[in-house]
Amino acid sequence: MHAVILAGGSGTRLWPLSRLHQPKFLHPLSGSPMSLLQATVERVAPLAGPDQTVVVTGAAHAASVARQLTAVPEENILVEPSARDSCAAVGLAAALIARRSPEAIMGAFAADHLITNPARFVEVVREAVAGAERGLLMTIAIKPTRPETGYGYLACGDEVGPGPVRMVEAFTEKPAYEVAKRYVEDGNHLWNAGMFVWRVDAFLAELARQQPALHEGLCRVAAAWDEPDRDEVLSTTWPTLTKISVDYAVMEGAAAAGRVGTVPGDFGWTDVGDFQTLGDVLPGDSRGNVVVGGSGDKPGVLLRDTDRLVVVPQSGRLVAALGVENLVIVDTPDVVLVCARERSQEVKKLVDELKSRGDEGFC
Repeated sequence: MHAVILAGGSGTRLWPLSRLHQPKFLHPLSGSPMSLLQATVERVAPLAGPDQTVVVTGAAHAASVARQLTAVPEENILVEPSARDSCAAVGLAAALIARRSPEAIMGAFAADHLITNPARFVEVVREAVAGAERGLLMTIAIKPTRPETGYGYLACGDEVGPGPVRMVEAFTEKPAYEVAKRYVEDGNHLWNAGMFVWRVDAFLAELARQQPALHEGLCRVAAAWDEPDRDEVLSTTWPTLTKISVDYAVMEGAAAAGRVGTVPGDFGWTDVGDFQTLGDVLPGDSRGNVVVGGSGDKPGVLLRDTDRLVVVPQSGRLVAALGVENLVIVDTPDVVLVCARERSQEVKKLVDELKSRGDEGFC
């Protein structure tokens, strides 16, 4: 199996810790010294060794990715000239793998997810491989635990043979709360976690059916990848590729055509999307205060009579708090953020405002 790690995005809901040139997947946010990216590569190691692991990332992050993943061959780090969303990233990896092994199984995984039971994760991926070998485009979905309006949902259909593989009948992206509540209660819907397993030829055939121009452009880039004119082909072709997610470009239409299957995951998955989530999943003290990372040997934090704080000390200064609760405090060398925990999702609005003011140096 080939594992494709998608290391893109800037994680604006984790600003100012996550920045354009130092996004969240490069940070140790898993409760261990490893970055989210390193933890992802370690997690897929039982399925795909370093030679079968491909990382797709942007030019701004390529050097940092290479420094963190010294075991992954340099040629396996695919550098996008610009962000064209997940379909171009996944499609480029699939096209390059297909040139060497047209029927290879490929798994695509985000670099910024947190998974607490990696052994079970490996078992679930292997269950998905069984569906991929039948020619299905497989998703690894998550059993919902609450009515979450920020995720997409998969409507499950019939089982496919023995085992846990089920057909996917429809995608619903970010439904209203009442709809999400109904989905959780009916037991027939799963969260779409953005993890996929398929044969590369099956995926590329579906891409060609639904997005012929995008398919043709990616094939052109892949054909030139090991040739002297790669940079020229990339610079002329890549900006013309449709900017669209793989969910919208391929998976929704494939599900409608009866070509998508899923297996439910129960391996402690979290999309590390904001500071509220970090506070929920990382271990804290007896009063629910969570300190993320730190600098040097000193803890860098002094808390007295505080409850449910999420503190991120990154500047080397001491962060002290007294008699407050339910706050996020992020201290970086050039920005200090203080916000209510329940409004963590809105941090992105601050980044948007900075960009509109022309203060992109803080982003």
